[in-house]
Amino acid sequence: MVNEAWKSGVLLAILASFTFSIMNALVKEASATLPASEIGFFRGVIGSVLVYLLMLREKVSFSNQDVPMLLIRGLLGALYLVCYFFSIAHIPLADASILAHMSPVFIILISAVFLRERVATPIWLLLGVVIIGAALIVRPFSYSTYSMYAAIGLLGAFFAGGAHVAIRQLSARHHAYEIVFYFLSIAALVSIPLMWTDFVWPTSEREWICLITLGVVSLLGQLFLTKAFTHESAAIVAVTRYIGIVFNVAWGWLFWSESIGTLTIAGGCLIVAACILLSRLKGA
Repeated sequence: MVNEAWKSGVLLAILASFTFSIMNALVKEASATLPASEIGFFRGVIGSVLVYLLMLREKVSFSNQDVPMLLIRGLLGALYLVCYFFSIAHIPLADASILAHMSPVFIILISAVFLRERVATPIWLLLGVVIIGAALIVRPFSYSTYSMYAAIGLLGAFFAGGAHVAIRQLSARHHAYEIVFYFLSIAALVSIPLMWTDFVWPTSEREWICLITLGVVSLLGQLFLTKAFTHESAAIVAVTRYIGIVFNVAWGWLFWSESIGTLTIAGGCLIVAACILLSRLKGA
């Protein structure tokens, strides 16, 4: 019989992935008329306000501990957000989603370099498989503006990996709301200079609905994901989150008639399979 806590953790992870896929679709829609950095700014501002209100309601105070690490986590998360939104705006949702899901690879590499964690031989072999899969999507051997946007998405996965390593160091001593607040508020600040020269004030009802809904939905996704980690192991949650790629493929096909190329399918299969095995090895 399946344990209820396991079911709860897996279902919460699926719900988080579905919610984040809605956020991605909203970013794709808003990016038709608004710069990606501006979308990141509004997402950060709206999310920061909502998290702060939650902190007030639940009487969660800011800590004086680990402020430099909180700032680093916020900066890495902000850079990930900008890169991810930029890639979503310029390449199919499926491609951007697959590249973003490479963050576990960078978590392992960053942990090995900065935390001196030992990396077993099977993990190094799987990392090689992931690199091959990424090359099939980014296609550096046939450079174009498309591959540049994909490379930016890959860079975002690196920043996400660094942010998750920082979260692992902070989560034992800080409330999730505080960590998320630093992330969202710094994301808004980082976006200001990036959007300074091409800021477009939202004028249509569609743009405002996209931005406000995006802020609310992305915060819900963060809360669902945090809750999932409290119910289940990180390895199982990480594996379950790969269903988000399916959701993103569905939105891209349904709303923007996006098709998936053969190289993307091949690269995606390699990345997903290798990352699932990596998560299981790390969770063993």
